[in-house]
Amino acid sequence: MPTMYLRAAALAAAALPVLGSAEPLSFDQALSLAVQRSEAARAGRAAATSANESARAAGQLPDPTLRAGVDNLPVTGADRFSTTRDSMTMKRVGFSQEWLSADKRAARESAARAMADREAVQAAAAEADARLQVALSYVDAWYAGEALKLTTQTEHHLHEEFEAARARFAAATGASPEVLQLAAAGGLAQDESDEARQQQAAAAVNLQRWVGFAPDSLSTPPVFVIPPEDDFLARSPSIASLQRDVEVARRAVAVAAKERTPNWTWEVSYGQRNGYSDMVSVGVSIPLQVAPSQRQDRDTAARLALVEKAEAELAEATRAVTADYRALCSDVARLQQRIARYRVAVLEPARQRTAASLAAYRSNQMPLSALFEARHAEVQAQQRLLALERDLARAQAQLTFKPLAQGGAQ
Repeated sequence: MPTMYLRAAALAAAALPVLGSAEPLSFDQALSLAVQRSEAARAGRAAATSANESARAAGQLPDPTLRAGVDNLPVTGADRFSTTRDSMTMKRVGFSQEWLSADKRAARESAARAMADREAVQAAAAEADARLQVALSYVDAWYAGEALKLTTQTEHHLHEEFEAARARFAAATGASPEVLQLAAAGGLAQDESDEARQQQAAAAVNLQRWVGFAPDSLSTPPVFVIPPEDDFLARSPSIASLQRDVEVARRAVAVAAKERTPNWTWEVSYGQRNGYSDMVSVGVSIPLQVAPSQRQDRDTAARLALVEKAEAELAEATRAVTADYRALCSDVARLQQRIARYRVAVLEPARQRTAASLAAYRSNQMPLSALFEARHAEVQAQQRLLALERDLARAQAQLTFKPLAQGGAQ
C-alpha cells in the first residue's frame, strides 16, 4: 500500500506543472506521462526485478538438510518404545548437503541472467509501446483539433456572409431556390463542424487514457527523426526479445550438458547410545546414471531443438520487421509526394477559385450560393490535406517510436 501511495504521489508531481499552468501540453510531456502511468511498463519493471533477484540465487548451493531420528527403536517386548534400555538404540542427528560443482552453478547463474536480460527487454518494450501509443494519440488529437478549428472558422465566416446578404433576400419567398441552397450550405457547414467536434472529442479521450487528464490545448507535434534501417532493426522490441530468447535457450543447453555429471550428496550424522560409545557416520549419495543416452542426452537434444526454434523465430521476426520498416518508409515517401502535389494541384486552385468567387460575388456577377460552394470545396481540400499530413505524421511516429529507446536493448 505505501508503494502505491508513493507512485501516485510521483505521478501527481509529474503532472503538476502541466495541470497548474495555462501552457499547452507538449509532446515530450505527453511521452513522459505515458511512460510513468503505463501499468504494462510497471509490470515489466517488476518482472525484471524479480528475474534479477532469482539470478542472484541461481548460483548458490542448495540449502543443507537437517536430519534427526532414532535408529533401532524396540517396538515389542518389555523394552518397546524405550530409547535407553536397548544397547542398539541410538539417537541420531546430522545434516546433508547436495554439492554442485562451480561450473554447474556458474551455468545455472548464467541461464538465470539470460532470463533477467530478457525480462529487462520486455520492460523496455512496454515503455516503447507506451511512447508509441501516446505519440499516435497526440498526433490524432492535434490534427483533430486543427480540423475542428478549420470547420468552425469556415462555419463562422459562412454565417457572417449569410447574415450580411440577408437583406438581399428579404423580399424572396421561402421557396426561393437561392434561399434553399444557402440554408443547405449553412446546415452542411454546421454538420461538418459537429463531426469534427465528435472526432476531436474521441481523440482527446484516447489521449487522456495515456496522460491521465484532458489537456486544454496541445503544442504542435515535433518533426520526427526517422532512424536508419540498421538502427531500427537493432532496437526493434520483437527482435531484441527473440535475441534474448535465443540466448536463454543456449544457456539452457549449457545447463543440460552440465547435468550429465550427477550431483553428489554428503551426509554427516552423530549417534548417541546409552552405556556405549557415541558414533559418527559419514556417507555420500551418488546418483547412478544407468542410461544417459536415454535421459540426459535426450534432455540436451531437446534443449538444442529449442535453440533452433528460437533462431528460426528470430529470423522470421527480422524479415517481418525489415518489411515493416520498408513499408513505413515507402508510405512516408509517397505521402510526402502526395502532400506536395496536393498543395499545388488541388489546394492552390481551390483557394484561387474562392478568391475569384468572392470578387465576382462582391461585383454582383455571381450568386452567394456559388461562393459557398467554392468555400466548401476549399475547406474539403484543406481537410483532405490535414488528413494526409496526419497520416504522414503517424507513419513517421511509428518509425521513430516503435524501436526501443536508446540503450533499451543493451
